[in-house]
Amino acid sequence: MIHNTLTAPTKRRTLRPPGSATPQARRALASGTMGSALEWFDFAVYGALSATVFPTLFFNQMDPAMGLLASFATFGIGFFARPLGGIFFGFLGDKLGRRKILLVTFLSMGGASLIIGVLPPYSAVGLLAPLALVLMRFIQGFALGGEATGAQLMTMEHAPQDRRAFYGALIAMGSPVSQVLANLTLAVLSATLSPEAFLEWGWRIPFLLSILLVIVGIYIRLKVEETPIFQYQVKETHEEKANPLSVIKSHGAVILRLMLAFAPITITFYIVSVFGISYMTTHGFTKSETFTMVMIANFLSAIAIWWGGRVADAFGRRKVLFIGGFVTLLSGISFFPVIDLQSFPLALLVVSVALSGAQFGNAAQGALFAEAFPTNIRYTGSALALTGASLIFSAPIPFVASWLLSIGQGTLPVTIFWVVTISIALINLYLMREGKTLEGSVQHFGKGRLSA
Repeated sequence: MIHNTLTAPTKRRTLRPPGSATPQARRALASGTMGSALEWFDFAVYGALSATVFPTLFFNQMDPAMGLLASFATFGIGFFARPLGGIFFGFLGDKLGRRKILLVTFLSMGGASLIIGVLPPYSAVGLLAPLALVLMRFIQGFALGGEATGAQLMTMEHAPQDRRAFYGALIAMGSPVSQVLANLTLAVLSATLSPEAFLEWGWRIPFLLSILLVIVGIYIRLKVEETPIFQYQVKETHEEKANPLSVIKSHGAVILRLMLAFAPITITFYIVSVFGISYMTTHGFTKSETFTMVMIANFLSAIAIWWGGRVADAFGRRKVLFIGGFVTLLSGISFFPVIDLQSFPLALLVVSVALSGAQFGNAAQGALFAEAFPTNIRYTGSALALTGASLIFSAPIPFVASWLLSIGQGTLPVTIFWVVTISIALINLYLMREGKTLEGSVQHFGKGRLSA
C-alpha cells in the first residue's frame, strides 16, 4: 500500500482558491514543459534513429541483425544510466532544492545531444564513433534521470492543490509532443532528402536544433523560484535529509509497487514507438509512412494525456492509470495481427489506440508517485520508482522484442511477453491505494467534478 508519512504542518500556508495558479506556478509549468519537451525530443529522435540509421552508421561492421541489436543496446544504455542520475540528482534535489538541479540536468542533456549531432561515423574514426555515441547516450540518460522527476515535482509543488495531477500531466505531455516533433522532423527529412543525403547529414539536424530549445529553456527556468513546499520543509520542519539507501530501506516496497504499476505504460510505449518502427518498416510500410503513423498517434495521445490529468484530479490517480493500462492490454493483443494486414488506416488506428491508452494512464504517474513520499525524500523516492520502471520495463524492451522475434516463432512470443507483463501490473495496481496530498493530509477528490 502507498502511504505518505509526511505529517501535516501545524502552520499551514493559506491555500489559493481551487484552480487558481500563482505566477510562479505558471512559470514552473512553462519551465517544466519546455524541459520535458527538450529531454524527450532528443530521446525520441535517438529511439527512432536507433531503429533505422545508427545500425548503418555506427555498427556497419556487423551483420544487419546484430547491428540492429547493438543499436538497440545503445538505446538501452540511456535507461540504465537513468537510475544512477535519479539517485544522484534525487539526493541533491532533496538536499539543495529542485531549481538548482534542474538547471544542471537541462544543460547536460542539451550538450550531449549537440555532440551526437556532430559525431563522425564508424567509417571515419573506427571504434571511437560507437564509443562516443555510447558515452553521450549515457549522459543523456543520466541527465534525464534527474530531469524527469524534478520537473514534475517543481511543477506540482507550485500547483494548486486540486490541479496537481493535471499540471503533472502537462509535464508528461512533453513525451508525446516531442514524439510528434521528432517524427515530423524525420518524416519531412526522409521525404525531401535522398536516402544518401539523409544518411550522411540529414539525421543530424534534429540533434543540432536542440541548442535553440536549450537557450529558451534556460531563460525560462532561471525565472522560477524554489517551491513553497520544499522551502517550508527546509525552514520549519528541519526533517533529516535521507540518503538513497535509507529511502530504499524505509520505502522499498512502495518503490517496487510503483515501478510495476507503471509497467503497462512504458512497455507499450517502447514496443510501439521504438521496436514497432523497426518492425513496420520491414513489414510492408515505408519509413515515411511509419514516421507519419507514429507522429499522428502521438499527437492524439497528447490529447489523451491532457484529458487523463483532468480525470485524475476528479476521480483519483490510480483509476486513471488502471484504465490506461487496460487499454494497453487490449492493444498488446491486437497490435501485431493488425500491423501484419499491411493496411495503413488499420495500422494507424492500432498504433493510435495503443499510445493514447498509454499516455492517458501516464497522466496520473507524476501525482501518484509524488504523493507516495514525504517532502524530505520525495525527489529521491519518486526518481527511484520512475527510473527503476524505465530500467526494467523500458531499457530492455526493444532488445528483448527483437530477440523474441528472432527465435523463429513470429510475433507470438512478443505478444505473450507484452500481455502477461501488463496483466500482472494491473493486478498490482488494483490492490494499491491512493497516497496523501503533498502536505500530508488525506486526499479528497472532486467526486466527478472536472476543474476548469
